[in-house]
Amino acid sequence: MGTESSDTGRALAGLAAERVDARFKGLPPDADGLTVGELTAQRRNLFTGGFTTPVLTLSAERLTHNLELMETYAARHGLSFAPHGKTSMAPQLFHRQLHHGAWGITLAVPHQVRVARAFGVQRVFLANELVDPAALRWIAAELAADPDFRFVCYVDSVRGVELMDAALAGTGVGAGARPLDVVVELGAGEGARTGVRTEAECAVVADAVAAVPTLRLVGVAGYEGEVPQADPERVRAWLRRLVALAADFDKAGRFDGTSLEEIIVSAGGSAWFDAVADVFVEISELSLPVLKLQRSGAYVSHDDGRYREVTPFNRVPEEGALEPAFRLWTQVVSRPSPEQAFVNAGKRDAAYDLDLPVAQVVRREGAGKGAGERPATGVTVTGLSDQHAWLHTDPGADLEVGDWLGLGLSHPCTSFDKWQLIPVAEADGTVVEYIRTFF
Repeated sequence: MGTESSDTGRALAGLAAERVDARFKGLPPDADGLTVGELTAQRRNLFTGGFTTPVLTLSAERLTHNLELMETYAARHGLSFAPHGKTSMAPQLFHRQLHHGAWGITLAVPHQVRVARAFGVQRVFLANELVDPAALRWIAAELAADPDFRFVCYVDSVRGVELMDAALAGTGVGAGARPLDVVVELGAGEGARTGVRTEAECAVVADAVAAVPTLRLVGVAGYEGEVPQADPERVRAWLRRLVALAADFDKAGRFDGTSLEEIIVSAGGSAWFDAVADVFVEISELSLPVLKLQRSGAYVSHDDGRYREVTPFNRVPEEGALEPAFRLWTQVVSRPSPEQAFVNAGKRDAAYDLDLPVAQVVRREGAGKGAGERPATGVTVTGLSDQHAWLHTDPGADLEVGDWLGLGLSHPCTSFDKWQLIPVAEADGTVVEYIRTFF
């Protein structure tokens, strides 16, 4: 573990050693040539330190709040936590999540696993069936090289089992070395996304896993966010099917003789983790301890749109509240009429797949009229071009060319991916960290 910690530290230190240059949007032009660590040490102010617009920022205080809140929530409800790393693809945030009690990191595709492993993540839950031969051989090599590496992925078809077994044959997996751990994915319903549609078909897939030496069945999983016409009743009904599937597999001896220490039951996106907590507490005693694995990812930054609307904390306010940590700072570059204005950020900079950005605050430098920061009263984002946001301004809205406009965003997963290096700013604008993403 000492070597692992040292290797991880070196990998993270390597991020600080990276040189600042034109790859990174919004950073001060006069910082070119500095390392990220050197720029961080300068503790520049976001508004007076030479940053250019548009620039996406994260709130230092709100990041910490969100990390601590979900750590507390999972512990309170007896859940283990493997936050979905595809949200941020930021190893610095992965390690902060692990520091705040996460069991491991959930990922979706092989590239993401390679990033996590490059930065020392020791437990990976792949929420997908993995049938790529090159990726499977690489995973096999990782398992062989590192006895502390834990990898679990979905299976949802007999064909998938066959392809996995064929790719792993000859790698040593299951023949004198650890088999690859898999969970059967129960689909959320007809017309939903991936996953086996019926319990009978799940049993067939489980039998296929048992018939090959390269794979080991370790549990069941799925994603309740894909339940058709999801509401609390439908989501809980599906979660009870998932729990019952684990119990049926256990009763049928499907987890016997596999040297297991625990049975995994996993679900939990960012919209229904309260339902997961409620149903998972009902899991009856099985032949082995149960790892109740929740996988919410969007919580780390939260947002001002979709996830603000659907977060389970709206239903259980006594449990706390997540805080939106993103703000995209833009600048007014055109004010062609009293009803219209344009800022210099668009589809290349802001998430727009779920909702348009929301105008939150206006900031005007100097000592004249309107100087300082104030609410963006009467300003509405009505559309996005590639590099412009279209604004409607109500009569009397105080907005001038040159003003900075802070936008709230909807959907973390398509906000992080537009930025390779994201300043983390304290409430007074002091930038204390830069988050590197790997999309």
